[in-house]
Amino acid sequence: MLFFAVVYTVEGIGQAKVGIVWQPLTYFLKTQYGWTALQIAASLAVLDLPWVVKPLYGLVSDFLPLFGYRRRSYLLLSNLAAVVAFAWVTQVVAPAAIVFALVLTSIAMAVSSTLCGALLVENGQRHNVSGAFVNQQWMWFSGAAAATSLAGGGLIEVFSPTGALHVAALIAAIAPLAVLLCLHLVEEARAGIDRAAVRGRLDGLLNTFRSRTLWLIAAFLFCYYYSPGFGTPLYFHMTDRLHFSQGFIGALSAVSGVGWVAGGLLYRWALAKMRTRALLQVSIVLGTLGTLAFLLMVGPVSAVVVYFLFGVAGMIANVATLTLAAKHCPARAEGFAFAALMSVMNLATPLADTSGAYLYDHVFAGQLAPLIVVSAAFTAFVLVLIPLFRIERA
Repeated sequence: MLFFAVVYTVEGIGQAKVGIVWQPLTYFLKTQYGWTALQIAASLAVLDLPWVVKPLYGLVSDFLPLFGYRRRSYLLLSNLAAVVAFAWVTQVVAPAAIVFALVLTSIAMAVSSTLCGALLVENGQRHNVSGAFVNQQWMWFSGAAAATSLAGGGLIEVFSPTGALHVAALIAAIAPLAVLLCLHLVEEARAGIDRAAVRGRLDGLLNTFRSRTLWLIAAFLFCYYYSPGFGTPLYFHMTDRLHFSQGFIGALSAVSGVGWVAGGLLYRWALAKMRTRALLQVSIVLGTLGTLAFLLMVGPVSAVVVYFLFGVAGMIANVATLTLAAKHCPARAEGFAFAALMSVMNLATPLADTSGAYLYDHVFAGQLAPLIVVSAAFTAFVLVLIPLFRIERA
């Protein structure tokens, strides 16, 4: 539990599209180069690609131990790579160079996340505490994201657009060092490559593809996470229409992170014993209402309330879906199977963000309200799909 807390705190700080770099990067591209919402969303969608191919990292770690370990050695190398890549961001100003360096940070963070996901599944299934581990993961991730969002907005208020980006990247470069200091917390038996072990893991891999339940869960997760997103258009709306300061926008992201933590506590105290299907239904209803609540955001006070409630709904949605995924990963291929299901979500999210930005720029003429309604409708429609994917059997 302590190791998960450290790793996902680092991920909350360093994940390029969530952590401390994200708002300074968006502000930098908007002010220094005049990029539109669609240009930013489409160009930075490449940062999601390393998260889409997470099964590859899981496959390698499942089958090829490095220096005698399946997880620990790869965690060491990936976090060292993250330090170097973020340090590179502090030295460049051209958008192409920045994006390329951030792609490297995304690869490093995705590898680290994949290996921790494998540890989560292995230990969660062994001790029947998958939900508790998932909740722990996202509580610390959300708390870190909240703090770094606040810091990112504050950096924009203090430094130039370029300076804010470089300072944010420097902070992100320091964070992975904490994982290196905590690797001793990983209790992992030494592993080698032998015929029996390879055969067992190959059977586990084949079981992943044979599992009809796993395919249904993957399809459900894609539908669940694909709805036209309004993250980048919302940033433009708050900046250009509501005239919120960059510091306040960062504070709102922090409020959302606090909402995620509150959602984690709500799950732990009130929802932990709820059946998976019921929890998914609750999360869909809350997600729909949380999305529609953005229609009521007309000033600072309403923005704080809306962001907090949306954060609570987001946390419950993540716990519900990730617990569903973690419980159904075949043994001996945990890294690959869990990463594959996460990749489905990571593929749906950038597609949703880019399509939402396209609708905002080219269909709704820069109006946010219609996009919010469309997004909420997509989310609500998933409620109808639950019986089709036989989630009640999960």
